[in-house]
Amino acid sequence: MNITISSRKTSVKDSFRERVAKKLGKLDRFFDDTADAVVTVSSENDRETVEVTVRAGGMFYRAEKTTGDRMDSLEAVVDSLVKQIVKNKSKLEQRLRASAFDKQYGDASLPEDSDYSLVRTKRFPVKPMSVEEAILQMNMLGHSFFMFRDAQTGDICAVYRRKGDSYGLIEPTDDEEDENE
Repeated sequence: MNITISSRKTSVKDSFRERVAKKLGKLDRFFDDTADAVVTVSSENDRETVEVTVRAGGMFYRAEKTTGDRMDSLEAVVDSLVKQIVKNKSKLEQRLRASAFDKQYGDASLPEDSDYSLVRTKRFPVKPMSVEEAILQMNMLGHSFFMFRDAQTGDICAVYRRKGDSYGLIEPTDDEEDENE
């Protein structure tokens, strides 16, 4: 697994880099050598946030934890990723290594849904508008996301509300390299 570590408002020591490599080594049994892990560490006041995004086989696995200690956040993130994978193991088995689920995880006590339950389908016209108009429309509706057709490109896009009163934009792309921006 290729690991990239970045930091925001803090610095990362070599001891933490080694710990990240050791902890993410737990995930090697699930992914092949082409998997990419991006670890982002941020510090604000007395809170340490560790976010890990793993990209493998066209799928993304992401977890983020904030605690008072960076090492505790790292532990919690890796545990969360393992739980996500184990919980959805029947749906992910074709995308992950065949030997990933040994006896240790074979009879996981986590609930396992056999199907995703679609309870509602909604249809609506996707009108051309700017990103700013889409955000305004989303806020007026009180939704956390909003789909629209970009007036400049004609592509179907989505805006969404992020933590901290900021917004995100999802745009379609044909290039897999652009997926994690």
